[in-house]
Amino acid sequence: MFRKAIRFIFKCLLGLVFISIGLVLVFKWVPVPVTPLMVIRAVEQKQAGKEVVWEHDWVSIGKISKNLQLAVVCSEDQKFVEHKGFDVEAIEKVIRESSNGGRMRGASTISQQTAKNVFLWPERSWFRKGLEAYFTFLIEMFWSKERILEVYLNSIEMGKGIYGAEAASQFWFKKQASGLSQYEAAAIAAILPNPQLMKANPASVYVQSRKEWIVRQMNYYGPFTLPK
Repeated sequence: MFRKAIRFIFKCLLGLVFISIGLVLVFKWVPVPVTPLMVIRAVEQKQAGKEVVWEHDWVSIGKISKNLQLAVVCSEDQKFVEHKGFDVEAIEKVIRESSNGGRMRGASTISQQTAKNVFLWPERSWFRKGLEAYFTFLIEMFWSKERILEVYLNSIEMGKGIYGAEAASQFWFKKQASGLSQYEAAAIAAILPNPQLMKANPASVYVQSRKEWIVRQMNYYGPFTLPK
């Protein structure tokens, strides 16, 4: 019985591995229609008796302003083009700061955030973080950096019920994502840490200061190109 149980568990795990790899390969080419967070937010709104807001319009990365591409990289992960999914230096810094009594903060790369947004749920646990690392490894193996950023910009929450660059551009600035200016792109990137509470337009004093910092980083960054 024990051996049968072990074989059964092994087969289940092997099946999950094949399913996960299959999903990653499918989304290498197919637009991501929905994410777990989108469903969770809709359920939360429904349970609170509020109108369900769910705006999500997938567009190719060629239809997303280079300003927004660079703004999110400068805001969230300036080593995105260089690393293999994990910013080891940032992780080590967080560990040092927390061990010295500092406030625990995140060190997630754009790749990690993409893995979490598309395949997982928003929970702080070691189990979830372990799965996040696994899916991050997979997308870095099978997807290009351009594809990772394309999925990220089409899936991330950018306002209450607003998901992806096109929906956010229409909601905050009444224009297509392809036409975002540097400051408009920086405004959207500035609210990513807490899109449920922050507004890209009109910007609060805090968001305005973040926006100006992001614009400075964009100017310092130099030419921005993504490996195909």
